[in-house]
Amino acid sequence: MQLDPTEIRRILVIKLRAIGDVLLSTIVTKNLRTFFPAAKIDFLTERASRGVLAGNKYVDEIIVFEPSPLNSLRILSEIRRRNYELVIDLFGNPRSAVMTVASGAAHRVGYAFRLRKFAYNIVVQPRGDSVHNTEFNLDALRAIGIQISDRNIHFPLSLQADNFATQFLQSYRLDDKILVALNVGGGWYTKRWRLEQYAALGNRLVEELAASVILLWGPGEYQYVEKLRSLMKHDVIVPPRTDLKQLGALLKKCTFLVTNDSAPMHIAAAVGTPVVGIFGPTSPKLQGPYGDHHAVVRNERLDCLECNLMKCPIGNICMTELDVDEVMMGVEKVLVKIRHGNLSHLRV
Repeated sequence: MQLDPTEIRRILVIKLRAIGDVLLSTIVTKNLRTFFPAAKIDFLTERASRGVLAGNKYVDEIIVFEPSPLNSLRILSEIRRRNYELVIDLFGNPRSAVMTVASGAAHRVGYAFRLRKFAYNIVVQPRGDSVHNTEFNLDALRAIGIQISDRNIHFPLSLQADNFATQFLQSYRLDDKILVALNVGGGWYTKRWRLEQYAALGNRLVEELAASVILLWGPGEYQYVEKLRSLMKHDVIVPPRTDLKQLGALLKKCTFLVTNDSAPMHIAAAVGTPVVGIFGPTSPKLQGPYGDHHAVVRNERLDCLECNLMKCPIGNICMTELDVDEVMMGVEKVLVKIRHGNLSHLRV
C-alpha cells in the first residue's frame, strides 16, 4: 500500500518499552520525516524510555505513558483528541493495539499477532524470529510504501551530557590509555555473565592492555558494581548515577564496551562505540549490537542457546560455563576492527 504524504498531517508511533527496543525503533524516525516532511510526528513511550527519544529532531513530541488504569483512560482520550491520520504500532501488545484502535486513525499499521491483528487495517507479517529488530521495525514502513533511505538508529547526545562525561573522566587523568567499559547488568539473570568472570576479565584488560576500566550501572545495579569492584585486583572507575544521555556520553568516550545483552549495549552501538556482546538465551542475530564494529561471544558448545528463558532449569550454563578466554577472543576481534576500520578516534 502506498500512502499519499500530502494527505497525512499527524502521525503517532507507539513503542512503549524496553529502553533498548525503543532505541532500535528510532531507525524509523528519519525515514518517516523524509517521506512525510510536513506531518507532525509524535512518539508514545513509557517514562523509562523517554531519554532515548529526547533531542531526536525527527520527532515533534514525546508522549509519556504511565501504566495505570487511570492513565490508560487518560492516554486513550488524548490519542483520540489529537486526530491522527496514521498510527504505527511497533510494540504490538494488547495495550498498544487498543491505543491504536482508539485513535480512530484512518491508517493503522501493526503486526499480525493473534487477535491483536484486528486492531489494524494495514497488517504486517512479523519477522521478529528471522531478522534483526531494526528490520522488524522498518517492515512497518515498507507496508505503507516508504522507501528506506536511512538505516541509522538515533540517540543524539546533549551538550550537558558531553560536558558531564568530559569533566568526570578528566579527573582520572587517563591520558592516552585505553578506556574499557564493563556492563554487568541485564534485565534477566539468565543474560548475565557472572561477576567473578567479569572480575577476571577486568584484571586481564588492565594487565594485558594497560587499560583503564569503568564499571557502568543503572537503577538497581549499584550493588553488583560494588561487588565486582571488591573482586578485582586493580582500581576501577565507577561513575555516579547517570541518566541515559550521560551514560551515552560516557560510552562514546570509551574504546569499547564488554556487556551482557542490555540497553547499554544498544546505546554504545548508537554512539559509535564498539561492543563485545555476551549472549546466551537471546539471539545476537535478532537483538545483537547494531553495526559492523562489534563482536559477539557465546558458549557455542551448547545446543540450548537462544532459548529465550528468563529462568533456566539447568543452571544457566550458557553463562556460568562461558570462559574468560573466550570473551578475550571477542576483545581481540574488536581491537582488530578498531585498528583496521574507520575508528581512528578511538584510543587503542
